[in-house]
Amino acid sequence: MTAAVEHYARLLAEHYTWMLGGDVHAAASGQLALLRKLGVHAEFGGPEGSGDSSGSGDSDGGSIAVDLGCGPGTQALALVRLGFSPVIAVDTSERLLTELTQAHARTGGAPEALRPLHRDIRDALPEAAPAESVAAVVCMGDTLPHLPTKDDVTRLLRDIAHALRRGGHFVATYRDLTAELHGDDRFLPVRSTDDRLLTCFLEYVDADTVLVHDLLHTRSATGWELRTSSYPKLRIPAQWLAGQCRAAGLEVRHDETGPRGLRILHAVKP
Repeated sequence: MTAAVEHYARLLAEHYTWMLGGDVHAAASGQLALLRKLGVHAEFGGPEGSGDSSGSGDSDGGSIAVDLGCGPGTQALALVRLGFSPVIAVDTSERLLTELTQAHARTGGAPEALRPLHRDIRDALPEAAPAESVAAVVCMGDTLPHLPTKDDVTRLLRDIAHALRRGGHFVATYRDLTAELHGDDRFLPVRSTDDRLLTCFLEYVDADTVLVHDLLHTRSATGWELRTSSYPKLRIPAQWLAGQCRAAGLEVRHDETGPRGLRILHAVKP
């Protein structure tokens, strides 16, 4: 994941919360609504919003959740509000993990309800979660396509299935980039405000990879400055991903395209 890690360190991490609208708590509310709709909840957790749970840190409690590629915390904060504890929030960006920790503190949530983990998502589950100890794993916001190869996706799904307890949930949101865009359609506006403008450009490399070029204009007292960076993303077919979930032992319950073109996949360990 070196290319993606460097891309975030050089360009995106600094502006990621702005990309989400500037308010991480508002974005978390949107993720909370989605998780509720899918039926994800902390079965043994405390009251929603308390961040308290009788199973905090206990593999028998059924309340542990893992957010793979947590960013500034839109999913992790939602999981805490649903009563999961601890929520293990994994990301390669220390800057974004710090933003998440600060956002959680501002809510008055219990410190033990959130456990930041600075790791590659491919290595996190074997270290952080014993077998059948986790009630929910989420990998959202287009994180899966950041993995280098489809084999990495397959191995990660096996790790997720191994970590989930019976009845545990897996939720992924991602972009299915398999349909190739042409011409001007490859230029995609992300967000613009008076002081910033972010556009991305897609360059199709092969059947499995698209090169994403981010073009960020920032405005200062002296004018506009352009910064650019590129990184590869996987083209993950929706049918293939659902099949890999089933092969890992997960039952796919929901698989469709949702708002903003993100594919939503929800699976459960039978």
